[in-house]
Amino acid sequence: MILEVGTWAELNERLYESSWQAPLGRYRSSFAFRGVSRADYTLQTSLARLNGKIDELERHILRNFRKYAQRETVPQDSVWNWLAVAQHHGLPTRLLDWTYSPFVALHFATEHLEAFGVDGAIWCVDYKRTNGLLPQKLKDVLSNEGSDVFTAEMLNGAARSLGDFDSLSREAFVAFLEPPSLDDRIVNQFALFSLMSDPQVRLDEWLGSHPGLWRKLVIPAKLKWEIRDKLDQANITERVLYPGLDGLSRWLTRYYTPKPSETV
Repeated sequence: MILEVGTWAELNERLYESSWQAPLGRYRSSFAFRGVSRADYTLQTSLARLNGKIDELERHILRNFRKYAQRETVPQDSVWNWLAVAQHHGLPTRLLDWTYSPFVALHFATEHLEAFGVDGAIWCVDYKRTNGLLPQKLKDVLSNEGSDVFTAEMLNGAARSLGDFDSLSREAFVAFLEPPSLDDRIVNQFALFSLMSDPQVRLDEWLGSHPGLWRKLVIPAKLKWEIRDKLDQANITERVLYPGLDGLSRWLTRYYTPKPSETV
């Protein structure tokens, strides 16, 4: 479902929609959020953008990353930890970045000032409901752990390789993976990854065949400045999400860039 929001209040209402969990008596959203600066961006992975024979490329890229990276880079030697580390450091993988935080997603939709002239978007996917389409072996892992998302260790217990994972079902499926807390950036961004069982299947196309699992909130360009100013006041900034001097410099550069007069 694609919805265009008109105000900050409506945006917040939509972001937290369906978060009430009656059995708990708490507001606990089961949605993962992904912010994009342009509404027409697809959910294509960095691996898919390489084109070519994706299956072969994935195998070669990840094998060489594991070979050349220092062994202490990962907390445990499993393909899932290596995938998470690779994605975190910019290697093309089949993973997509998501967050549990709707405000962090809003940051990523509004961090690039050069895109303030076009609509942005927040993708919202209910990972509890996508779990209903998982192969039984993966459902059992989640059930045994009492969890709604996977850790690297949980996935490794069900599939020790990407080939094992892909062969769990003939039908494409998506799983959500919490990365290990490699550094403050992952922790502060409240990060998680989506993982398709077929690297050639684009997540937005898969979601299009499964209505009811997702919504896409389109953010009009005219609303971006208000969102950005309110996120800055809420301390959702590059300084926090990219800890260190690089993040500090990015925040100060954006924060003190004058607003174009024609948009005032």
